[in-house]
Amino acid sequence: MRYSLLLVFVLLFSLQATAFDWGKTGHRTTGAIAEKYLTKKTKRAIAELLDGESLALVSTYADEIKSDKKYRSFGPWHYVNVPFDSSFEQHPRSEKGDIISGIEKSIAVIKSDTATKEDKAFYLRMLVHFIGDLHQPLHNGISEDKGGNDFQVRWYNDGTNLHRVWDTQMIESYGMSYSELADNMPSLTKNQEKAIAQGTYVDWMKDSRVLVKEIYANTEKGEKLGYRYMYDYFNVLKGQLQKGGIRLATLLNEILG
Repeated sequence: MRYSLLLVFVLLFSLQATAFDWGKTGHRTTGAIAEKYLTKKTKRAIAELLDGESLALVSTYADEIKSDKKYRSFGPWHYVNVPFDSSFEQHPRSEKGDIISGIEKSIAVIKSDTATKEDKAFYLRMLVHFIGDLHQPLHNGISEDKGGNDFQVRWYNDGTNLHRVWDTQMIESYGMSYSELADNMPSLTKNQEKAIAQGTYVDWMKDSRVLVKEIYANTEKGEKLGYRYMYDYFNVLKGQLQKGGIRLATLLNEILG
């Protein structure tokens, strides 16, 4: 009996540990990369608002509060759904908001002269997460399958969905921690970094939309994904994490630097 209860506890803990796992590793990687590109002034401002907490640490906050009912209204701010035959400007915006309105609100509060430190810190945590989500392609998907959550595939021998493959399973299969990933990104020239940093967060969302269209064009429902998919797409995924970090730093330097 004791063994059975222990086994149930271990299984439940394992499920909970991977439920967010970007997931946790991806978001923390983006936060850690961003810290490499912050100005000294921005670093001081962030340290004051977050009481010394790192961007990697706070990057998962917006997911961690999902279980609290008082934060439920923030749920739609993690994604944007636009049909592939339409555009962000043409398609009606959700009345509940989307990732773009979440970013806009976060920036407005952080820049506000009247907002409290507590509110600024809250929205800074949210902004770090939203910019991470903006670079996970399936957070810029279509409503028909809930951003790939209803797009069923297999990851090696396990049933899963396309969203989770990109959110978690490719990163887990690679086996690096967030700090190892952040420290082992491709080397970029100054011109390449500058090119990535250009544009607005709406432009960055559109950049992710190009990728998500490619993913849908090259993935079939029920398909078994594995070694070949990692070969084809893991460097693309790493590139998205790196773009997210550079662009997050660019935005924070504009707001706080």
